[in-house]
Amino acid sequence: MSIAGESGPPVRGVDGHHARGGLTSAQVQELTAAGRINSVPTATSRSVGDIVKANVLTLFNGVVGGCFILLLVLGQWRDALFGLSAISNSLIGIIQEYRAKRSLDQLAILQTARNTVVRDGVRESISSEELVPGDLVVLYAGDQVTADLLLCHGDQLDVDESLLTGESEPVPKTGGEVLLSGSLILAGRGMATVMRVGPETSAYRLAADARRFSLVTSEIRRGLERVFMVITWLLLPTALLLTNAQMQDQGGWAGALGSERWIPAAVGAIAGIMAMIPLGLLLMTSVAFAVGGLRLARRKVLIQELAAVEVLARVDVLCLDKTGTLSSGSMVFDALHDAGTARPTGWRSALEWFGATPDASSTAAAIGAAFPGQDPLREQDSVPFSSARKWSSATFAPGSAAAGTWVLGAPDAVLGSPGSAWAHGKAVALAGSGLRTLALAHFPDPLPPGAADNGLPQGLVPVLLLTFRESIRPDAAATLDYFRRQGVAVKIISGDDPRTVAALAGAVGFGSGSACDARTLPLDPVQLEETVEACDLFGSVTPSQKRDLIQALKRRGHTVAMTGDGVNDVLALKEADLGIAMDSASPATKAVARMVLLDGRFERLPAVVDEGRRAISNIERVSLVFLSKTVYATVISVVTGIILLAFPFLPRQLSALDGLTIGLPSFFLALQPGGQRYQPGFLRRSLAFAVPAGICTALCVLGVSGFAQSWGGQSQEAAQSGATVTLGLVAAWILVMASRPLSATKVLILAGMYAGLVLLFTVPLTQEFFRVELPPTDLLVPAVAVAAAGCLAIEFIGRTTLRRAASGGRKRLGPLTLEPASGEGEGRNAGHRDGPASI
Repeated sequence: MSIAGESGPPVRGVDGHHARGGLTSAQVQELTAAGRINSVPTATSRSVGDIVKANVLTLFNGVVGGCFILLLVLGQWRDALFGLSAISNSLIGIIQEYRAKRSLDQLAILQTARNTVVRDGVRESISSEELVPGDLVVLYAGDQVTADLLLCHGDQLDVDESLLTGESEPVPKTGGEVLLSGSLILAGRGMATVMRVGPETSAYRLAADARRFSLVTSEIRRGLERVFMVITWLLLPTALLLTNAQMQDQGGWAGALGSERWIPAAVGAIAGIMAMIPLGLLLMTSVAFAVGGLRLARRKVLIQELAAVEVLARVDVLCLDKTGTLSSGSMVFDALHDAGTARPTGWRSALEWFGATPDASSTAAAIGAAFPGQDPLREQDSVPFSSARKWSSATFAPGSAAAGTWVLGAPDAVLGSPGSAWAHGKAVALAGSGLRTLALAHFPDPLPPGAADNGLPQGLVPVLLLTFRESIRPDAAATLDYFRRQGVAVKIISGDDPRTVAALAGAVGFGSGSACDARTLPLDPVQLEETVEACDLFGSVTPSQKRDLIQALKRRGHTVAMTGDGVNDVLALKEADLGIAMDSASPATKAVARMVLLDGRFERLPAVVDEGRRAISNIERVSLVFLSKTVYATVISVVTGIILLAFPFLPRQLSALDGLTIGLPSFFLALQPGGQRYQPGFLRRSLAFAVPAGICTALCVLGVSGFAQSWGGQSQEAAQSGATVTLGLVAAWILVMASRPLSATKVLILAGMYAGLVLLFTVPLTQEFFRVELPPTDLLVPAVAVAAAGCLAIEFIGRTTLRRAASGGRKRLGPLTLEPASGEGEGRNAGHRDGPASI
């Protein structure tokens, strides 16, 4: 199938006359000096400097960096440990985005190639980048077309345009037709004139949209951005309130600034500001995705962007390009069929000869595999196959095992004699089922002179009909069945004939009936959405239509993954929420895809889904802890700022608690196995627990701190230690809630956390460094009692949240889960859930 709109008038030489002598050196120099050469710009929309600025010069990095530098200037380096987390976040973001940019920079549809051209009447070999409009190019079988060419009159070629159109059949080209850049010459030889070069070629225009830089759509990333937006609005007014409160606690602005008492006030204000920013959540998210990428790399799956691990865990529509995913792209012999006449002896020897003869397509190889011959017969004469005549022949000597002439080719070309009507009708029926069909006919004598050009004689006798089908990947059926059980809608979108698509889908147990012919797709967006929802098989789809189908699915609220291997898939892969390239994919396809199956095994996808589930489930667990911390830190900062209370902690004390109750345990929790089928609403689920749990924690801390400072007569150090005890115990219980259901590994993690809390308050080195100590008994008892009450309240909050989820028809709300037994939800109930089906 040729791409519509690519034909045009013949391009003549610069002097206005097309000649077999090609351009002159002077004409080439003139065009080259004007910049009309076959090179393409490689710049992307974001430079390395832009990437670094985007990841470093952010509001939060500005706040964190300013606080970090201020503490270092004040000599309080022990309170500046939070700076390491910010540096890690920026480095991971820069590396991740640079990898995506580098892969797009390396985007090259055309492999490095050389072309034979005629200049000044002499043939010479030049780099494809040196081609100019009007150049006369000499083409041979196996050559790659590196610019848009116009085939000279009188020449005939067979061209493979599968990377551009998705059609696996060779396309015959005759004089006056256009050869598109990115196609491959399969058979024949000829000359062509260069029409378009560089950015004007069809291959470059097809890849232009793919070069737009973009990050994969991540619900987790989007949810965190919303949280950070709220924190951004709260940060400045909270910082002003908190700074004023700390100054007032140190004797007022005048007294504090007139002495060194403003230093502890500044440290307290910085502690409150930094506690509001969930820096560790970004880090743990990146770590979870990175570890998922490493695990998948061991399974020969390349992740080009970390967040892609998450996306496949929530896709509800998987679009497959037939060739390279369900099929390997090669042809295999299917069956022999009677042609309505007695088979003459020698038909097997004839097929052995055709199978042993080199051929442009994979048909000869399929025949050779089905009918191997140790010593094929020697022919007296033969006519090679061409797509123009659609047949080939071999003539054997009288008295040999296959005497006479045997013709193998398309039924329309071979079965033209009056006695072939029945065989022709059967061939039409077989071809209509999606099978590639060839006819074998016999003629008792050598072909008449000129038969190759004038046509076959009328006396041909039909012998056999041969059918072929595309080789199906052995893992295709099981993988499709897996996705069906998971409630994921699978749609096959191919550039091949709809009948071929339907036949292949039927062979793997997918679909029933015919495929939708994309040439009849409605142009109205709403009607297109309805069509793509109703139909699962599409054939004769152009590259732009693939993109339109993906866009229609996304408009209907679906999360779409797309697999492909050709340049014709590039636009759709870029548009999909997740693009997956096979190992046989073109360089352009691999560069645009977020995920590459390096060994081309379609069966890898279920493992990728499991890894995505694990990552997103564990990140959701971790988010409960970090968002709870953000809530209670914000509440504590706002309340202390309003009532002019000293901030209850030093930055280093919060860093210690963050490491013991959030950071280190969360790191290990983010790497735990398992993972449920994903439900949309990550942020809503997390905040449903984090907001009440955070408020409860803040009230506990404020109660203990207020008691110690106002009524308990305790020193500031004792008050800080009492608040640290309370926060440590309550925050630890939040981690316990987020870790459920417990396993042996999780119990060990939690036990290590509690042991760390004990060591924090009992080891002299940690006591001195973090300025903590066991509070006096009259403060320790209330601190522990309030913490116990807070733990009970958080337990109630967690169970209440879970009951609300269950009454709403869900079995699961994030990590707070009533775990179903393994395999529950699959099979007949796999598709029953709220909203669109998702993994």
